[in-house]
Amino acid sequence: MFLSVFELFKIGIGPSSSHTVGPMVAAGLFLDMLRRDRPQGLASLSVSLHGSLAFTGKGHATDRSIVLGLAGERPDAVDPDRVAEIIATVAAAGRIEAPGLPPLRFDPDRDIVFDYGPPLPGHSNGMRLRALDSNGNVVAEETYFSIGGGFVKTAAELEEKEPSPAAASTPVPFPFATAAEMMRMGEESGLSIAAMKRANELCRCSDAELDAGLDRIWAAMDACMRRGLAASGELPGGLKVRRRAAAIHAQLAREAGLNRPFEHTVMDWLSVYAMAVNEENAAGGRVVTAPTNGAAGVIPAVIRYYVDHCPGAGTEGVRTFLLAAAAVGGIIKHNASISGAEVGCQGEVGSASAMAAAGLAAALGGSNAQVENAAEIALEHHLGMTCDPVGGLVQVPCIERNALGAVKAVTAASLALRGDGSHFVPLDTCIETMRQTGLDMSEKYKETSQGGLAVNVVAC
Repeated sequence: MFLSVFELFKIGIGPSSSHTVGPMVAAGLFLDMLRRDRPQGLASLSVSLHGSLAFTGKGHATDRSIVLGLAGERPDAVDPDRVAEIIATVAAAGRIEAPGLPPLRFDPDRDIVFDYGPPLPGHSNGMRLRALDSNGNVVAEETYFSIGGGFVKTAAELEEKEPSPAAASTPVPFPFATAAEMMRMGEESGLSIAAMKRANELCRCSDAELDAGLDRIWAAMDACMRRGLAASGELPGGLKVRRRAAAIHAQLAREAGLNRPFEHTVMDWLSVYAMAVNEENAAGGRVVTAPTNGAAGVIPAVIRYYVDHCPGAGTEGVRTFLLAAAAVGGIIKHNASISGAEVGCQGEVGSASAMAAAGLAAALGGSNAQVENAAEIALEHHLGMTCDPVGGLVQVPCIERNALGAVKAVTAASLALRGDGSHFVPLDTCIETMRQTGLDMSEKYKETSQGGLAVNVVAC
């Protein structure tokens, strides 16, 4: 099993990897299918959103992302400052003009349907895209599922449980699919988890390309954080949630020169780093899936903690962090889920916290056993966490939840590094427990905003 670090950490825009990035990708894939198959009589387009995409799609900008994808925009390249202009242009024209295709009638208000009936079989994040002729007959159709982290599969791919294209085409020296396999391969090879992950990545790119890519990921994370630490005002969506990161950061900076700061102030730094990223995400800014947008603040916050607060931190440590984190994230995604719509927030912030704990332990020189232990501690103490965004927006409780996920990650890494790596619950068992818990969890607690805080807090 091989899932690249660059598949887990993807540059996109907020507020959601599954509800914003994934649908944008799906819309682009549908246009590619039309170009390839060239169905006769193409005249118009229509889209229906199902399950969680319908129930929280407005708050997660799913309809807007569909328009962006049909307009030819890509998540990693679209300018967040131009999103409103692009959508207004399509709405005013009432059509999509895509290269290689005839002009296609498309009115976003009429032709994007939020279907609040039963979700499509297979996954709660389903969407159907159709092309019609001038008489309204369907001439092309495809069903896509946004399965978390910006990953998209067609209905056929989901049913066949096909691996990602990279996984299918890239033989690697350390194809671990479980933590147990990872630990065994590390013991046999004498390599660290990060070194094994690096060896796998080098089957697809050179050393220089890998390092440049890892540096680009961290630069994008850091840039997002810095924007969030400088921005103020009210987040969009109607909840009237105000950005807090900039004010808290300024307060912490003023207190930094005091002779006797509180020891626990370091947790405030961690929290403000995470909140800055997730405030940017909630505002539709450029973020990195880590492994999702909803959990995008945890890993950058812990890396920033490592860089700013850990003696001896440096560029190589950041690369080690990302590689070890991706190794753990790949195992979680392969054996359970990173999608809030599948397993609740334990799959998003829980996975991010486990990845961050593993990354920090690795960057600080931990053994493979300590890295695995750190990931297990962090994930174990997110088990059962629901996904219940108020108003369908990635704001409450999501922003603060990332802050606490970062604090838990550092605590987990610290606890693991204080021991020898031996522990009672294996990481694989914890991942399987998360999968089973997600299956047992009521749908109203899985990103539908039909339970939990979403119905017990008045959204106005």
